[in-house]
Amino acid sequence: MERKGAQRQRILDLLEHHGGLRPGVAATISEQTGVPEADIYGVATFYTLVNRPDAGVRVCQGLTCKLAGADARIAELAQLGTPHTPVSCLGQCDRAPVALDPELELVSWGQRGAVTPDDPELPMNLGGADDASYAALSRAREMGAEAVLDALKESGLQGRGGAGFPAHIKWNAVRHEEEPTHYVVVNADESEPGTFKDREVLLRRPHLLVEGTAIAAWYAKADVAYIYIRGEFTDARRSIEAAIEAAQPHLDGLDVRIAVGHGAYICGEETALLEALEGKRGMPRHKPPFPTQQGLWGKPTLMNNVETLACVPAIVMRGGAWFSSLGRNEPGSKLYCLSGHVQRPGVYELPLGVTLDELVAAGGGYVGTPKAFSPGGASSGFLPMSSRDVPLDFKSLAAAGSMLGSAGVVVLNDTVDMGLAAKWQQVFFEDESCGQCAPCRIGCSIQRQTVDRWLDSRDPSMLEHVADVHWEMEEGSICGLGMTASAPLRSAMQHFPEDFGT
Repeated sequence: MERKGAQRQRILDLLEHHGGLRPGVAATISEQTGVPEADIYGVATFYTLVNRPDAGVRVCQGLTCKLAGADARIAELAQLGTPHTPVSCLGQCDRAPVALDPELELVSWGQRGAVTPDDPELPMNLGGADDASYAALSRAREMGAEAVLDALKESGLQGRGGAGFPAHIKWNAVRHEEEPTHYVVVNADESEPGTFKDREVLLRRPHLLVEGTAIAAWYAKADVAYIYIRGEFTDARRSIEAAIEAAQPHLDGLDVRIAVGHGAYICGEETALLEALEGKRGMPRHKPPFPTQQGLWGKPTLMNNVETLACVPAIVMRGGAWFSSLGRNEPGSKLYCLSGHVQRPGVYELPLGVTLDELVAAGGGYVGTPKAFSPGGASSGFLPMSSRDVPLDFKSLAAAGSMLGSAGVVVLNDTVDMGLAAKWQQVFFEDESCGQCAPCRIGCSIQRQTVDRWLDSRDPSMLEHVADVHWEMEEGSICGLGMTASAPLRSAMQHFPEDFGT
């Protein structure tokens, strides 16, 4: 039984301090925190960075790294006798293939990706210099809360983490909760395969994020803000820590804290992230109540992802109408990640609603003959090149049976077997399902086994239950992971029947 006053929130930091789940560590941390040893063991086994302390070199198995030769790198490490472990996408798709050394420092066999060149007319402008003046924060205080909300509403800013929920609704909901203690939580746990835009904001424009966070906290009446950053982003963590320290004279007492993730894709889901912050296994909560009502430690919590908050300073300085006008069918500019079979992988800030061809043109063009693309990370599945003119925005892609999601665009050319590409994505979902609900836990495993059996036999009858399993997962899963986990296999079968012998 957990003792009164137990310090559950320290569990993950202490596991990291002790070098992961090694013999005797759970008992030691139990003594230090007052949390039962079995509970600490259960938390530790959920997170790969503390559950596998002797993983050696962690080699990315994401779709883009697979396309770029990750298997050959694993073979080289095996030949050298170097301890290594295949892992889920590491969020470095622009320089694929990649790995992390035992200290979680990046090992890259490719060049760092490009970004849109410096253009002061862009809200985030990754190619420009970071601005540490905090003029937008001062401006927001001068405008007052009502004017800031009006600007945010007029901007039409939608959550850039994938859901596309209007930002101003969340902000206003938290501000007007009667409970006096409010929190802001920044979701920087960027783990969707094909996605690395938030990483570049953290590296290139960290003050932009800190300023957006400070404006959000001021509006939401929060004294403490947490930036929950992916544990594999060691260099980005250093960047944001330095920015927070330099920003102290501007923050007016706001306590901005870094919380480091420990290796769980599911923690990109907002309530799973809150569970992790509280020192628990990162399993999604049932909703309602929503985090705006009962979030971190049961208090009203404003949660936005990195890109969403990075848009806020420009909206405050230049107005909501200006930001809205930058988009095509939907408001604003958008950070698009581009990788795979393209000349210059990278992050490109373009009008929300550009087409694939326009995005790839910014990245120097295609490599080979394009065959398919994933428009929004693994969860969006695959689309054929006949959809290359579909605007890359929330509504248009939904109408096309896909989703913008995290805007992690991966291009595949005609050298790729779509059955194999589907398998790589299904392996990801099987590995990353948190296991809380049976439809997702069992369904992810069945879909991966199904595509494996088909690849072994090339017998189309192996695929006859894919749609039924998907229906069970979509209807019965607690969160979006299970609802979308069948998308790679189902979309590949739908759009590329010739690759499946049908």
